[in-house]
Amino acid sequence: MDDQNKNLILATVLSFLVIVTWFLLFPPDQQAPSTTDSDGELVQGVPGDEALDGDSATAATPASPGDPEADVAEVEAAASEAPRVAVETPSVIGSISLDGGRIDDLSLADYHETLDPESPLVRLLSPVGSDLPYYALHGWLAVSGVTADEVPGPNTRWEVAEGETLTPDSPVTLEWDNGAGLTFRKTFSIDDRYMITVAQSVENATGAPVSLRPYGLVARHGLPDTSPFFILHEGVVRMSDGELEEVDYGDLEDYGAQEGRIEVASDGWIGFTDKYWMTTLIPEPGTAFRSEARFGNGVYQTETVYPVTEVADGAAAEATTLVFAGAKEWEAIRAYEEAGVQRFVDSIDWGWFFFLTKPIFRVLHFLNGVIGNMGWAIIGLTILIKMILFPLARKSYVSMARMKELQPEMEKLKEQAGDDRQKLQQGMMELYKKNKVNPAAGCLPILLQIPIFFSLYKVIFVTIELRHAPWILWIRDLSAPDPTSILNLFGLLPFAPPEPGSILFILSLGVLPILLGISMWLQQKLNPAPPDPTQRMVFAWMPWIFMFMLGSFASGLVLYWIVNNTITFLQQYTIMRLHGSKPDVFGNIRQSFRRKTAEEKGK
Repeated sequence: MDDQNKNLILATVLSFLVIVTWFLLFPPDQQAPSTTDSDGELVQGVPGDEALDGDSATAATPASPGDPEADVAEVEAAASEAPRVAVETPSVIGSISLDGGRIDDLSLADYHETLDPESPLVRLLSPVGSDLPYYALHGWLAVSGVTADEVPGPNTRWEVAEGETLTPDSPVTLEWDNGAGLTFRKTFSIDDRYMITVAQSVENATGAPVSLRPYGLVARHGLPDTSPFFILHEGVVRMSDGELEEVDYGDLEDYGAQEGRIEVASDGWIGFTDKYWMTTLIPEPGTAFRSEARFGNGVYQTETVYPVTEVADGAAAEATTLVFAGAKEWEAIRAYEEAGVQRFVDSIDWGWFFFLTKPIFRVLHFLNGVIGNMGWAIIGLTILIKMILFPLARKSYVSMARMKELQPEMEKLKEQAGDDRQKLQQGMMELYKKNKVNPAAGCLPILLQIPIFFSLYKVIFVTIELRHAPWILWIRDLSAPDPTSILNLFGLLPFAPPEPGSILFILSLGVLPILLGISMWLQQKLNPAPPDPTQRMVFAWMPWIFMFMLGSFASGLVLYWIVNNTITFLQQYTIMRLHGSKPDVFGNIRQSFRRKTAEEKGK
């Protein structure tokens, strides 16, 4: 086998291993709904009731807020009757319940569930009583000088003190008087994106000092629908003094009393992340707090609990928490990071190759901003990547062309060496050294393509900017597979193609996967088919195997590979011509369709 064919086979094998490794490392993770029943301390809607500050003399154990099951039943019974304050911004719409002052009804104004503009908006937060309650709640824990009944709980009915509708220009203040000298207020304000500011205050007119701890929490009742791929993290995400942590829902169910607790010295945040959406509690930068993630009684919960606050008689205290509730748009999250939220961009799941996924996304985002179309931006990104790798690719193609020029001398060496393989290898090495040819030069560009491929797949899979992003004609969502199907002649026959997950879906090839197979096949035709029958068979089948394997991949990734193959073909063809080699592409194509003679079949 000549070295040029060795490089081609190596390229094919490496590419095949990329796909096989991907499916082995990231198989579908079928998660069943959780039925765990915890005996832990979790109380629906309220932080744990253990001692919160062992070093403080006033850190007595707060009173228990009651039985969790009873609390939930009570809230569910009153959920439909609770008065609400409307939330209206350019990015979110919904309401805040006056029962508990919960942020529990938010939909994203710019995002629909499907491509149909008439489909429902994506609903991020839902109240208790819905299928999967998901909400943010803020309150105070009684420490000393006050009982648990004298601080607002998860079901406390608040009154509107100021404002009518929460908008970027009009905050809303809720108020509750405990009737024993303490007046609590919550002031909600919101920007035009996804950040809500919750300023809690308490005024003490009891005649004696009291000690309280402000807290915020995000709770999810029941296991949410998650993506069935290990490549994507969904669950708890938090930053604690510069350390990022991701906890899957299944791992959170196994946490002990102390495992999910971190004391944060100055900067951090915690919440739940989905594929495209996130709800996160963010204490003001420079604030110490306890970050906690835990599970119990079917509820997944994240908390931020502040240090004990001493409130003298006649004095007041305030605590402010930010709540991010919205889409993980890179520009919005980056703006919040620049405003002081430490490493907030890392809430996007950049994956193992973050050193590649981040710059690849930034370039893709920039190109999309200039061109105005994500499909053309992917093509532009592919061209830029090929330009960057061109010096290495050129060395590879030049080496392959020069090895082809040395083919006659290699054949002579084979005849002279006969069955002496050691003599043949020594002769080959001397020939390479004399002509300054590196037979391994063709491998490096191929190896570099593997992490780039993985990184681009990650970018297309997790970034919301690719969700429902159209290209041209029938490609209306670059994050989804090509919707056309060869099984219904690309829409000409009056029946729908198989749905993803069905057995026939792998046969439901769209236009882009077919073009991918053709581009790989043409790339092979730059060289004659190898004489060895096994090699020839592998080469003949590999493009079409890839075509079927990648048929269910995102259209954006398949588009990248088609453009990459096309540019590679043009580069290799041009460089081979410049070095005296004249690839007979059409002749090689005709040869692949030529019927074998009886003599050839007998070999």
